[in-house]
Amino acid sequence: MWGWTTPAGLFRAAALLVSIGSLGSPLPLQAQQDSAVLFRNVRIFDGKNATLSAASNVLIRNRKIEKISTADIAATGQVIDGGGRVLMPGLIDAHWHAMLVRPTPMAALAGDIGYNNLLAASEATATLMRGFTTIRDMGGPSFGLKQAIDEDLVAGPRIYPSGAIITVTSGHGDFRQLSDLPRTIGGMLSRMELIGGSMVADSPDEVRVRAREQLMQGASQVKLTAGGGVASPFSPLDVSTFTEPELRAAVEAADNWGTYVATHAYTSVAIQRSIAAGVRCIEHGHLMDEASAKLIAEKGVWLSTQPFLDISGAAALGPSEQDKMRQVVAGTDRVYALAKKYKIKTAFGTDVLFSKALADKQGSMLAALTRWYTPAEALTMATSTNAELLSLSGLRNPYPGKLGVVEEGALADLLLVDGNPLDDIKLVEDPAKNFVVIMKDGRIYKNRLAH
Repeated sequence: MWGWTTPAGLFRAAALLVSIGSLGSPLPLQAQQDSAVLFRNVRIFDGKNATLSAASNVLIRNRKIEKISTADIAATGQVIDGGGRVLMPGLIDAHWHAMLVRPTPMAALAGDIGYNNLLAASEATATLMRGFTTIRDMGGPSFGLKQAIDEDLVAGPRIYPSGAIITVTSGHGDFRQLSDLPRTIGGMLSRMELIGGSMVADSPDEVRVRAREQLMQGASQVKLTAGGGVASPFSPLDVSTFTEPELRAAVEAADNWGTYVATHAYTSVAIQRSIAAGVRCIEHGHLMDEASAKLIAEKGVWLSTQPFLDISGAAALGPSEQDKMRQVVAGTDRVYALAKKYKIKTAFGTDVLFSKALADKQGSMLAALTRWYTPAEALTMATSTNAELLSLSGLRNPYPGKLGVVEEGALADLLLVDGNPLDDIKLVEDPAKNFVVIMKDGRIYKNRLAH
């Protein structure tokens, strides 16, 4: 956790300051609470079908979509005349790091805790204003941020938290200095562990403890790093980290809680070992071979991958890390080709780290999927398909209900788009201009049509 003895309490205090002083116009609109909202004269992209509906009316009440009809709907409350615009589900980013988007690596580890919390709160609001109403946090101390958002202390997306990344000594996620070695089992925790960024575990028993700790704090899924990564200074991409028994210990702990384990894995060895241990979602996969892709498909395992097309996201990292990023980028075309060839269940995420500028391009990364998919396929992946992945958390799901779709009974996370994104997906690249209404949980956070 990024906090003191009671980190969630610290975050609530920090987030309250943000909500009072620096967020501008979105927050006062939350005062609508659960009053009815009627969208009139909209064409619907429902998150599944590649065509728009006829002109329709959509009634929102009690934070859900109560009724959809081509006929008039009688209702009291706020009426939004869509003028024939497109109503679609809120976007979902399946691989996000809410606490690690804006700080530099050094600031994330050694910076002031209160400032980092405020920074994350500000970024959470910006994420929502880009139309991403839900994110799956794949590592970092986001429990306090999630609580602050859920308690309406700050505007932000729904968060499915993993908590601390679980890694091995020298693995991806081990950001300690060499001066911190040797590690004493059961000894003092490092700074990165104390703040909840990542936890080192070097045996099945340690993995089990660390996984249970994240679940105890509210993790909806557990994240381990099964192989090397880009950002970690002592973690070559080709290295395999956890053993199969270690991975299986985490899977067992998560399974006991009715949820699942996702592993960071670029290489075939890391992927195949993860699947053998019972892991249900592979993050990345950019360096895998065809046999691994076939195995993922045969076992019904999810692939949560990202359209990395350049190394701009590695600007805050050193030369060796930037070289690793080049290797990953070189594998992007291949991972999507394999995903399509074997019809792998594929989720969309961005994995933005240490760059506000890159976070601002979150929608552009979604639009980049049209290098391999149609606009409808890309938008479906970022809505209903991602929502299907989120549902793997079972009873650990912090937001029970249907996400990623526009249908009766679904949770009311909606975007009103000035234009048709099925024809021009680049509309999502400029959310400030093209998303005229942003609704999350039945509450309007942006409405450019209000008079």
